[in-house]
Order: sequence, then C-alpha cells, then structure tokens
Amino acid sequence: MLVAGTVLGAGGAYAQPSPTPGGHSTPNGGNDDRDNQDEGHDGSTGRDGKKGDHGKDKGKSPTHRAEQPGTGGSDAAGARPAPAAGAVLATAETGPEVPVPTTQGLQQALAPLLADKNLGTVSIAVADASGGQLLYGTGENTASTPASTTKIATSIAALSLVPGDTRLTTRVVKGATPASITLVGGGDPTLTALPADQVQIGGRPTDADTAPASLDDLARQTAAALKAAGTTTVTLDYDLSLYTGNPLHKFHDDDTNIAPVVPLMVDEGRVDPKSREDAPKRVADPAASAAEAFAGLLKAQGVTVEGRAKPAAAPAAADAPVLGRVDSPTIARLVERALTTSDNQLAEAIARQAAIAGHQPAGFEGAATAVTQELTKLGVPMGGTTLNDGSGLNPGNAIAPVVLTRLLALAASDQHPALRPVLAGLPVAGFTGTLAKRYGPNSGAAEAAGLIRAKTGSLNNVNTLAGTVVDADGRLLAFAVMTRTTAPADTARAALDRIAARLATCGCH
Repeated sequence: MLVAGTVLGAGGAYAQPSPTPGGHSTPNGGNDDRDNQDEGHDGSTGRDGKKGDHGKDKGKSPTHRAEQPGTGGSDAAGARPAPAAGAVLATAETGPEVPVPTTQGLQQALAPLLADKNLGTVSIAVADASGGQLLYGTGENTASTPASTTKIATSIAALSLVPGDTRLTTRVVKGATPASITLVGGGDPTLTALPADQVQIGGRPTDADTAPASLDDLARQTAAALKAAGTTTVTLDYDLSLYTGNPLHKFHDDDTNIAPVVPLMVDEGRVDPKSREDAPKRVADPAASAAEAFAGLLKAQGVTVEGRAKPAAAPAAADAPVLGRVDSPTIARLVERALTTSDNQLAEAIARQAAIAGHQPAGFEGAATAVTQELTKLGVPMGGTTLNDGSGLNPGNAIAPVVLTRLLALAASDQHPALRPVLAGLPVAGFTGTLAKRYGPNSGAAEAAGLIRAKTGSLNNVNTLAGTVVDADGRLLAFAVMTRTTAPADTARAALDRIAARLATCGCH
C-alpha cells in the first residue's frame, strides 16, 4: 500500500519529496495560488452553454528553485474528508508478474456499461500505463470534442517545454520619468489581492508551496523603494506586452467562466475573489482592475498615485530598475492546480508559457501551435487532433481517446519524471477537485472512490473523463471515455463514472 504523498506511475510509484521550507518568495516578494473546484468549473460550453470548465518576464530569465516538479499537493477541498493514507492511492505494479488485462476481458466487463443509452455516441480507450500499450478500444482513434480534458494536453506540453521549477514574476519598475512606475504583468493569474489569512484554494488554506504571490507584498516593496528615494507621488501604468493577439476567448460571453486572457490580473480575474460558485463572474478588464487594486495598496503604504493607471505606451525597458517583485508558485504546482480545479484562466496562462518556450506568439493560436508541436516531438499520434485553446472551452477542439491515454502514459513514464505533476493534479474520485461530488454512495460507482484519478470535461452535450485507475490485480491503467449525448449532464457523468469504476474492480483477463 502506498503512503500519502505518493504519485502512481509506471513501475510502481513516485515518491514526492517534502516541500521546500519557507515558501517561495524571493527576497523581494511572496507568492500564492488557488481556485475553487466544483463540477461546474469543468463544465461549460460554447456560446449558449454558459458555465465554463473550470511569463516569464520578457528579457529576463525565469526564477528557479531547487525542488523537483510534481511535489506537494494542490488537490482542492471536496465533499468528503480526506481519505486515510493509502486510500487514495492503492498498490500499483507494472512488472511482468502482474497480469495485464486482455482485450476480451475488458470487452466483456465494459460492454454492458458502454451500451447505456444515456451515453449517446461513446468512444473509449484503455491502455496499460506502463508504455501506453492499447488494451481495448472502440472508436479510440476517432477525434472527439475533449472539453476540459484538453488541459491534459496543455499541461503535458507545458511541463515538457518549461522547467517545472519555473515561477512567473510580477514586477514593478521605474518608468520613463522619475515620478512614473510601471507594473509589468508576468503571466500569473493567481496573483492575489487578498490578505494572506483569507487566501484559499478550493476552500482550504494554502501552504508555503501553494500560496500565491501577494499584490500587497509587491506594494510594500515598491513603496519602500520609492520612499527611500524620496518619492511619495507617482503615476502608474501597466505593461501587458508579454502576450499577443486578441485576449478574448472565441466563446467568451458574460456568463462564460473566463476573463480576457492578459498577463496581469489578480485572483484569476474574479469579481469576488472568494467566490465558490461553479462559474464565478469575471471582471471585464482584469489588468485595469489589478492596477487599480495596486494603486490602493500603494496609498495604504503612503504613496499616492496621481490619476488612473493606464496601459503602458511601450514595453518596459529590459534594464529598468526593479522596485519590487513577487513570484508565483512553480509551474509544476500551477499545473496541478489547473487540473484539480479545472481552472480555465490558469490553463490559458500555462498554455501561453508553452507558447513562449516554444517560440510562438503568446496568444490562443500560438499556444495551440506550441502544444501541438511539442506533443508531436514527444511521439504522441496527433493526426486528427485539433487544438484552438489551452482550456477546452472551444467546442472545435478534437482529440481521440487513444491520444489522451498516450498522454497519461507519458506522465506515468519513468522516462519523463518532469511530467508527473499531471498525475498529481488529476482529481481523486469522491474526494478532490471536480470529482469531489461524484462517486457517492448512490452513484453506482462508490466502490471506486479514492481509487481513480481523472480529469473531467463537459460542454453542451459533451462529457468526458480521462485518467488513471489501479485494477483489481494492482495494474495501473490509463483510460479515456468521450461522449456526445442529449441526456442530462449528471446522468451522463454517472454513466462515465460507472465505466471507470468497473476498471477498478476488474482484473479483466
């Protein structure tokens, strides 16, 4: 039995190192990160289905820390208390002494469940996580709308392109005139304007490893530097040059769970940063809101900002003196959080980091190109795959089930330890993230609670589930089930959960 703090992987398990003591602030800054995580965060839609699933500084090297990716946990709070050690992660073996499910055994076990009419059109792939060998499939090579399981592709590519210990820096630099300052967006949507004691991720307090960067900390640093130079009145502008292109998602509307994707925002652009709603309202101009909040915090420190903050006329000079800086949690932690909570805003920010590292424009198209190119380099069969965003909100995305299982097998592979945060971030059935309220006593899948880690996804008439499960023999399997149906979403999701639960209780020989 594995202990808590272990990630299942090929060859057994991957032990997570202890978090680095003391958090992740630089001498000049602090950090933070979190999001809420109900089922609706991962569900959402196009123009008519309202709810959404839920930089590095230019010319500047990213901050690194001596800690391995995949450490720490960012699982969000669920409807149940945390399981006892070993309950979430059961024994997983992949050696030759552990039998591999057969195609016939899987077909016999799953066929009755796949015949459920509530699934509508359904496709499935089941693979051995040790190497990704396909064991069973039906429609497994047919690209379907992935919804939020798109985030698995985004996360794999980002962790392959960007070192897992990279942090996203928000900084303040001197402007073109002695009394002007520039707030430079570094691509961290988790930067928070909340006091430290009010910061939570999915209803739980943060720790030193997951706490987001603090806008108040940045204001304190900046005010101290200004007052030391004898300046107490400034003008403020903000630099959004890290990203390119239209910041509005193609399927953005007032009710879609995503704000304009810009490199400067606080609390993921939420109107209410403490909201636990399925699809919290987002501000119309997250950069202006962040700059306004920063000006207010400067005022509290004795520095007056004249007039309103405005967008910078030109990018901040690479050699501009830095007055303050704060760093996000590592990319590894951000990936875990984006997957657990199905955070659209964070997923798009991670996709842009992939674009920057892949030498593509940091917009929707560039990010999709960078992710596609990197997955191709990793040997993922991308024929038929179409990506238009990093979050899965675009119903034009298309991924085949076999591609999703290949991605999960890569994350489990001993050859790609940098990808392990993808497994660590998958919600745990019945306990965390978007699976917290599923696999309950009356679900028909309760026996698999704590045994499945999977990414959910839903748009209008689309429901998906992709993740890992340990079967009755202790073999780690990767699976992906994708449906298009007019059945109620909860009914379709319950049918998906029963399929995954059958894998957990079956040796399938």
